[in-house]
Amino acid sequence: MASDVSPPSAAPSVAVVGLGFGRAHVPAFQAAGARVVAVCQRDEAAARKVAAAYGVPQVYPLWEQMLASERPAIVVIATPPHLHRPIAHAAAAAGAHVLCEKPLATSREDAEAIVADVARAKRIGMTGFNWRFPAAMQRMRALMADGVVGRVLHVHGRWLGARWADEASPTTWRMDREQAGHGAMGDMGVHLVDLVRWTCGEFARVTAHAGIAYPTKPVAGTGRATDAEDYLSLVGELASGAQVSFLASRAAHGRNEHTLEISGTRGALAYHLTRDEPGWYTGRLWLAASGAPFRPVDVEGPPVDGSDPMDVLGRATITPLAVRLLAAIRGEGPADPSLADGLRAQLVLEAAREAAARHVWVDVPPA
Repeated sequence: MASDVSPPSAAPSVAVVGLGFGRAHVPAFQAAGARVVAVCQRDEAAARKVAAAYGVPQVYPLWEQMLASERPAIVVIATPPHLHRPIAHAAAAAGAHVLCEKPLATSREDAEAIVADVARAKRIGMTGFNWRFPAAMQRMRALMADGVVGRVLHVHGRWLGARWADEASPTTWRMDREQAGHGAMGDMGVHLVDLVRWTCGEFARVTAHAGIAYPTKPVAGTGRATDAEDYLSLVGELASGAQVSFLASRAAHGRNEHTLEISGTRGALAYHLTRDEPGWYTGRLWLAASGAPFRPVDVEGPPVDGSDPMDVLGRATITPLAVRLLAAIRGEGPADPSLADGLRAQLVLEAAREAAARHVWVDVPPA
């Protein structure tokens, strides 16, 4: 009797470049029904440990070798941002669809080139905005579409983490603007930018103030001083006229959370997710309507088993992204969040960086 389940060899092949956050993509794509055939990282010994843990057959120290040998159907780009453009160009030219982690690039020019290269090759491209997918955020978006808030007046958010709050924490490429393009704004603030765009519309202009927690600490492996911001406050105006403010910080002791509050003429929504409680990946949501106080909104999401944080993170928030990519490749749905979404977020990042440097308001140009 024929099986209703396609054999593994029929599933799309996926290769992952970069195994920092990229490690979470391996179980995510496997859970989505794809075959992860190769992983790539310069530290080959570390890459082999990841491959062994997830049953990935091939390991490469160089992405050029991996693309030439494997010819994968999908390439996940999870490297430092300064490498996104050349890898995306080569992957699309080789016929692969592309999922690129955020921020899309280190500059508008490179982000535009990534979008153009993938479109020219007639491949599907998406940006790794995985934080659209907690159940509470999905519900928030649906309620916004239903108009429960009315005309948006103001939006407030924060994205806080403690990973580099302690002065003894070792630096990485993320502290180096040459490799990262942006600091906390590219690490964390870009997700707030995307969630605001996704729920409330486009940014029109911004101003910002940025800071570095420990400016004398050198970036690991470079000898250069840290020059990418560890925290950034942004104030903005949307095309609708609504006001936006948020704080992104990777130097916030005791925090591992993000929030988004949207207030309008009919009511308000408040979203909160902290990764320090059971079932954290569902998030929480509250609604206040017609002058009444906030009340919880019932939200249910599928349970995710496991004790490894990166594994749970991948299957809870990246698997839905992978499922959408696979559906888009089959022509069964939109490639959303798209590379164009990544580009539009990049424009806000670039405006915020300029605003923080010049202490002025900066218009966000159209994509």
